[in-house]
Amino acid sequence: MFSIFSSKKFLVSKLGEFTDIHNHILPGIDDGAKTPEDSLKLLAGFKEFGITDLICTPHTMSDFYANTPETILAAEHNLKSFLTENGHQDFKIRSSSEYMMDSGLVDLLDSKQILPLKDNYVLVEMSYLQPPVNLREILFKVGNAGFTPVLAHPERYAFYHAKYDTFTELKSICKFQLNALSISGYYGPGIAKIALRLLAENMYNFIGTDTHHMRHIENLKKVKFAGKYEQAIEKIISNTTATFSF
Repeated sequence: MFSIFSSKKFLVSKLGEFTDIHNHILPGIDDGAKTPEDSLKLLAGFKEFGITDLICTPHTMSDFYANTPETILAAEHNLKSFLTENGHQDFKIRSSSEYMMDSGLVDLLDSKQILPLKDNYVLVEMSYLQPPVNLREILFKVGNAGFTPVLAHPERYAFYHAKYDTFTELKSICKFQLNALSISGYYGPGIAKIALRLLAENMYNFIGTDTHHMRHIENLKKVKFAGKYEQAIEKIISNTTATFSF
């Protein structure tokens, strides 16, 4: 028997007027867009989905991308100037960062050099290989500095898949941000399985695209989800836009 709960829906059909809070479209400062021309191609792809409001989150990690508010805001200025010069003024762009939870983040907190997503929200990540040994200490330090940590793509930390209770513990300390591509199997079936479980259990607060390049844009167009997840998807999309809208 046909059921609306088994029918598949395209995720991008839900993203009109959505504010993307996780992407790497700022040119030349991490592993995302390399040039303003690259950024414009990505933005054109976002516009096809109805997305014109973006909070840019280039990586900040001490060993690879030692970004600071100055380097990030300079890249934002560079992109905005390029867009204005080329007649593309229909985008609203703001900048923050995706902060690796390492010693560099602790230094930035101590020196008050953090660019929040909005208000007191800060996007944080950890290595895909293993968590930092002082993970909870870092998260509490973020909180003690007056920020609310938003953990990027928790479903991608495979070392927690067999220790699922850890997600519950982490959720008590920080907010969770789902990567849109995770539910499609783009990062692998194991990650999709955990993402859908976390989604079904209402563990996510926010959603972001984590777009780095055009392959991500092209694959976002293909993401579908079963109807039984529709309410949970709509909830985190709505909460993301309500929390971070310009």
